[in-house]
Amino acid sequence: MPPSPRPRGQRLAFLVTMALALITTILAVLPTTPAAAADTLLSQGKPVTASSTESAVAFPATAAVDGNPGTRWSSAFSDPQWIQVDLGATAAIGSVVLNWETAYGRAFQIQTSPDGTNWTSVYSTTTSTGGSQTLTVSGSGRYVRVYGTQRSTQWGYSLWEFQVWGTIGGPTATPTVTPTVTPTGGERLLSYNKPGVASTSQNDVNCQNCLPARAFDLDPATRWATSSTTGWVDPGWIYVDLGAVAQVSRVVLQWDPAYARSFQIQVSNDAAGWTSIYSTTTGTGFKQTLTVNGTGRYVRMYGTQRSGAYGYSLWEFQVYGTGGAPNTPPAQPPNPRTPPVLVWSDEFNGPAGSKPDPAKWTIDTGTGPNNELEYYTNNNNASMDGAGSLVMEARREATPGSACPRDPMSGSTTCQYTSHRMNTGNKFHFTYGRVEARVKVPKGNGLWPAFWMMGADFLTGRPWPYNGEVDIMEILGKDVKTAYSTIHAPAYNGGGGVGQSYRLPSGADFSDDYHVFAANWDSNGIRYTLDGTTVVTLDKATVEATRGPWVFDHPFYIILNLAVGGDWPGPPDATTGFPKRMLVDYVRVYQ
Repeated sequence: MPPSPRPRGQRLAFLVTMALALITTILAVLPTTPAAAADTLLSQGKPVTASSTESAVAFPATAAVDGNPGTRWSSAFSDPQWIQVDLGATAAIGSVVLNWETAYGRAFQIQTSPDGTNWTSVYSTTTSTGGSQTLTVSGSGRYVRVYGTQRSTQWGYSLWEFQVWGTIGGPTATPTVTPTVTPTGGERLLSYNKPGVASTSQNDVNCQNCLPARAFDLDPATRWATSSTTGWVDPGWIYVDLGAVAQVSRVVLQWDPAYARSFQIQVSNDAAGWTSIYSTTTGTGFKQTLTVNGTGRYVRMYGTQRSGAYGYSLWEFQVYGTGGAPNTPPAQPPNPRTPPVLVWSDEFNGPAGSKPDPAKWTIDTGTGPNNELEYYTNNNNASMDGAGSLVMEARREATPGSACPRDPMSGSTTCQYTSHRMNTGNKFHFTYGRVEARVKVPKGNGLWPAFWMMGADFLTGRPWPYNGEVDIMEILGKDVKTAYSTIHAPAYNGGGGVGQSYRLPSGADFSDDYHVFAANWDSNGIRYTLDGTTVVTLDKATVEATRGPWVFDHPFYIILNLAVGGDWPGPPDATTGFPKRMLVDYVRVYQ
């Protein structure tokens, strides 16, 4: 039976209630207009870029600045992620309006930049609750970025609208935080290789030779730490002897996770009486660049409250200024030319059956790391196909006398698979440039093709991950629609590496055809491209400010391999079907 119609009065009240609810919903979706009457909306319709998109078609970056509250940008499901807008000219920024989707940023910064490269934070939070947020800020720049460092959900970051309000050509605001400062007015590094003294030091299996000198050696992979037996107390300190009285203008601290919540920067002429020239009770760790003003021969970090249960630890403690008795630091490697030129390559154009060029490649033999199940042979599993490609073949065949983790299919701990791995170690090392390979990967459970680089100091005894690892392409045979580009360092490695995954715009499998994977690497960071399109950007300053030291400004060498099994891909199974082939058309390096 149909319901009885409501009386007219009830119907009218019902309609009014529904209308008010609809208006409330619309107002909740629409961003709040900043109160400052002089400010105008600067971002709508402007060029916008993002670190990634969940779908370039459905959720593009442009959707966040199109003025339509029904369209949105959504990122990949990893940290960190960012979206930035080019205002077209320098502007004084008064406020930023964010209308978050359910996948909001719990921790994020609003940053400004004059050039899209060097960024200044003008707002920061670690306790965001999402929704519609109007943030009053004070800063200037042509570019404005939302930089997310912690997601609120397992998904990515998603914004219905990202609005920047301000005045083009308005007064330039003084930034509240300056993460990167270029030395000016004769300022130079005074602390390099100078003697250090600390309250305590650590030298054990967890941190060998973590002595004061390690904080002043310009090596981002070495650090000082307070003693694990007597130094996990307050206060804790470290100071440097500059060799002569200096005017100190800047101090840079690159913290390990054991950082100081409260600390002072102090100067002294005799290492006995100290004067504070900087003090904080809200230290944030990671990289801190502190503008200071003081005079002394000795400069000390004096920690009064640790951030956790451990002690104090610094990868780098750099003092800048004038005077002192500075040592000249080593010259930094030059950036690639513009445009870069080809400096090394292997086109794999040899006749069918020929082997990799021994003048260019060292063959890695034996079992692999990461609990892999293959035995890498001495070129038995690699040869040219005669059509311009190198074939790296994984086979199901046992290697008598070898030892691998237990193979689930056979139950044997004798390696049940063979494959190929080779590198340019001790034959070709390089710093900075574009390194690329055109590769077709195989499909199948348990396969793990990779194109990557290792810091060349690994060959002279520095252990992983202190040497640094740059993964240009990793693909798991069980999911050949997804590729990964990642970096690994002492402060972020293994599952905590910095990078992200990406897919082909068409949604096709990477195993269907060849694709060009490249890393464009210079002193500012690494930009990964797929078939010429940027898929991942890792900014050096941002990584230092959010994850830890950057250890990639030195020579690296190239590695190609096809692994079978391992912690990440898991083992092959009856569906894998051997042999499997990874085809490499070429490897090229431009500088």
